[in-house]
Amino acid sequence: MVNYQERLFIDPEVRFGKPCIRGTRITVYDVLSLFASGMSLPEILQDFPELREEDIQAVWAYAADREHSLMIAS
Repeated sequence: MVNYQERLFIDPEVRFGKPCIRGTRITVYDVLSLFASGMSLPEILQDFPELREEDIQAVWAYAADREHSLMIAS
Protein backbone atom coordinates (compact mmCIF):
# COMPACT_ATOMS: atom_id res chain seq x y z
CA MET A 1 0.00 0.00 0.00
CA VAL A 2 1.16 3.52 -0.77
CA ASN A 3 2.55 5.55 2.15
CA TYR A 4 -0.06 8.29 2.04
CA GLN A 5 1.68 10.36 4.72
CA GLU A 6 4.21 11.41 2.08
CA ARG A 7 1.49 12.75 -0.26
CA LEU A 8 -1.17 14.09 2.13
CA PHE A 9 -1.15 16.67 4.91
CA ILE A 10 -3.50 18.00 7.54
CA ASP A 11 -3.25 21.63 8.61
CA PRO A 12 -5.97 23.28 10.71
CA GLU A 13 -5.41 26.47 8.68
CA VAL A 14 -6.08 24.76 5.33
CA ARG A 15 -9.57 23.60 4.35
CA PHE A 16 -10.63 23.44 8.02
CA GLY A 17 -8.10 20.71 8.81
CA LYS A 18 -9.37 18.21 6.26
CA PRO A 19 -6.70 15.95 4.75
CA CYS A 20 -5.35 17.53 1.55
CA ILE A 21 -2.98 16.51 -1.19
CA ARG A 22 0.42 18.05 -0.47
CA GLY A 23 1.07 21.23 -2.46
CA THR A 24 -2.63 21.78 -3.15
CA ARG A 25 -5.85 22.65 -1.38
CA ILE A 26 -7.58 19.61 -2.88
CA THR A 27 -9.00 17.38 -0.14
CA VAL A 28 -9.29 13.62 -0.01
CA TYR A 29 -13.05 14.17 0.04
CA ASP A 30 -12.87 16.24 -3.16
CA VAL A 31 -11.10 13.44 -5.02
CA LEU A 32 -13.37 10.70 -3.68
CA SER A 33 -16.40 12.80 -4.62
CA LEU A 34 -15.13 13.16 -8.17
CA PHE A 35 -14.84 9.38 -8.48
CA ALA A 36 -18.27 8.93 -6.88
CA SER A 37 -19.78 11.29 -9.45
CA GLY A 38 -18.49 9.05 -12.22
CA MET A 39 -15.28 10.75 -13.28
CA SER A 40 -12.45 8.48 -14.36
CA LEU A 41 -8.82 8.76 -13.32
CA PRO A 42 -7.77 10.25 -16.69
CA GLU A 43 -10.58 12.82 -16.47
CA ILE A 44 -9.57 13.87 -12.96
CA LEU A 45 -5.90 14.16 -13.92
CA GLN A 46 -6.85 16.21 -16.98
CA ASP A 47 -9.10 18.57 -14.98
CA PHE A 48 -6.54 18.92 -12.17
CA PRO A 49 -3.08 18.99 -13.79
CA GLU A 50 -1.44 19.65 -10.43
CA LEU A 51 -2.36 16.10 -9.36
CA ARG A 52 -0.32 13.00 -10.10
CA GLU A 53 -1.42 9.39 -10.18
CA GLU A 54 0.55 8.85 -6.96
CA ASP A 55 -1.64 11.48 -5.28
CA ILE A 56 -4.76 9.55 -6.25
CA GLN A 57 -3.22 6.32 -4.96
CA ALA A 58 -2.52 8.10 -1.67
CA VAL A 59 -6.18 9.17 -1.48
CA TRP A 60 -7.30 5.55 -1.94
CA ALA A 61 -4.76 4.32 0.63
CA TYR A 62 -5.92 6.93 3.15
CA ALA A 63 -9.57 6.03 2.57
CA ALA A 64 -8.80 2.31 2.95
CA ASP A 65 -6.89 2.94 6.16
CA ARG A 66 -9.71 5.04 7.58
CA GLU A 67 -12.32 2.44 6.65
CA HIS A 68 -10.22 -0.34 8.14
CA SER A 69 -10.01 1.43 11.49
CA LEU A 70 -13.69 2.43 11.53
CA MET A 71 -15.65 0.90 14.38
CA ILE A 72 -19.42 0.78 14.10
CA ALA A 73 -21.29 0.66 17.38
CA SER A 74 -24.53 -1.28 17.44
